[in-house]
Amino acid sequence: MSMNGRSILVTGGGSGLGEGIARHLCDLGAKVTITGRRAEKLDAVAGDIGPACHAVAGDITVDADRRAMIAGAVEHGGHLDGLVNTAANMLNGPITSLEAEKILDVFNANVVAGMALTGLAAPEMEAAGGGAVLFFGSVHTRRSYPGASPYAATKGAVEVLARVLAAELGPKGIRVNCLIPGAVPTELNVRAGLYDAEASRKRLEGMIEDHPMGRIGTPFDIAEAAAHLLTAEWTTGASLVVDGGLALGVTYK
Repeated sequence: MSMNGRSILVTGGGSGLGEGIARHLCDLGAKVTITGRRAEKLDAVAGDIGPACHAVAGDITVDADRRAMIAGAVEHGGHLDGLVNTAANMLNGPITSLEAEKILDVFNANVVAGMALTGLAAPEMEAAGGGAVLFFGSVHTRRSYPGASPYAATKGAVEVLARVLAAELGPKGIRVNCLIPGAVPTELNVRAGLYDAEASRKRLEGMIEDHPMGRIGTPFDIAEAAAHLLTAEWTTGASLVVDGGLALGVTYK
């Protein structure tokens, strides 16, 4: 697979899935612009990848920052072919103690921001002759975990959003799909203050027996699927589960 000449914007590119996707796409020949709030992390990743990767620091929930991200990607790649909406926040807790304001915050980060960024990216993609948008769902929409209702609700919304936008943007030559990853090491739970790094690692390792494939995932597993959806010209409105079988609900003990 080659992505030579393609210009892709990846949000949340300073770590985890976003970083893994950026690295893989650059390896395939794309010019990738990564975004995130932590400038030092972004610059370190972009510097390690090399000239094919460009960093634009910003907050996806801020309109001015979203516009700067689009402009940076167009400048770096000469145009815009793809948008990968990886950035997300986490909120967990029992339904009896959740605060409405915090629920709205996570919906803003996980749903509204990507929706708005797609609205800004679409004209650039149409001008380039078409493109692809990738949203990220979650295995939380396939298996129910008590206390995860806010996060799961945002990911269910994103999955439906991808299908609606696939129908809306298809006539403009823009494909929209949703990738649904399972248990993969990221900083999401650590940043949300739910676990420290060691506890997060042990939690994932404790889920190995829930995977028919016998292991948890890696950022490369997800990056490989992302590259497919970005280049599969007859695929739109799809939800691709990449979770090592976690959603099957089988435990091997």
